[in-house]
Amino acid sequence: MSALVLGSAWFPNVDAAKGQEIAAATLDTLIMLAASLPLSLLIGLPLGVLMFLTGKGRPQSRPWLYNSLAFVVNILRSVPFIILMISLIPITLAVMGTSLGVRGAILPLVVGAAPFFARLAEASLREVDRGVVEAATAMGATTWQLITRVLLPEARPGLISAATITAIALVGFTAMGGAIGSGGLGDLAYRDGYQRSQTDVAVVTVALLLVLVQLIQMLGDRLTAHFTRR
Repeated sequence: MSALVLGSAWFPNVDAAKGQEIAAATLDTLIMLAASLPLSLLIGLPLGVLMFLTGKGRPQSRPWLYNSLAFVVNILRSVPFIILMISLIPITLAVMGTSLGVRGAILPLVVGAAPFFARLAEASLREVDRGVVEAATAMGATTWQLITRVLLPEARPGLISAATITAIALVGFTAMGGAIGSGGLGDLAYRDGYQRSQTDVAVVTVALLLVLVQLIQMLGDRLTAHFTRR
């Protein structure tokens, strides 16, 4: 029996046309991830650094600023992504011109992931040896020098791990967003796998999401190991 016949027997709903649709949905998921992850890191890292510096007992301690930032971050992190996406529809329409599809998903993805990464980044910076920070401060290092020459290099493995976790969370966000029309594998799994009861399609989309998550984790682990000081 040929591989084609076996494939038809195991996944009768996944024909050539459906295969093209799955490929297009996979590409949409990758585009959403590629567009939202860098923006989330670019926003979340400065936010995490600022929260670290302004926390209690830190070089630039500003309790009022830290508490304000922590309050906003905690609120954004606590809202389930689908509810956050729905709440942001007016803003998404104004900024992106649409709230549907890949384009409409980028803004909510960034708003949901940036605070998440900021907290992880702050936690990574807290792991930096306090003595190293105090020594740099005593030697007259400016805040910028402290950040770029001490904190970020020392916390790099932890920050890479945080970025890996954030990327995996974004994959989950893209899948959840499919329930309200964001496109990608989540949309296909919900529309065909759930609403049309095409279990084969749901199995394929879940398998692809698992592969994507595993690849991200493997890459993150390798980078973390590479930059970890032995």
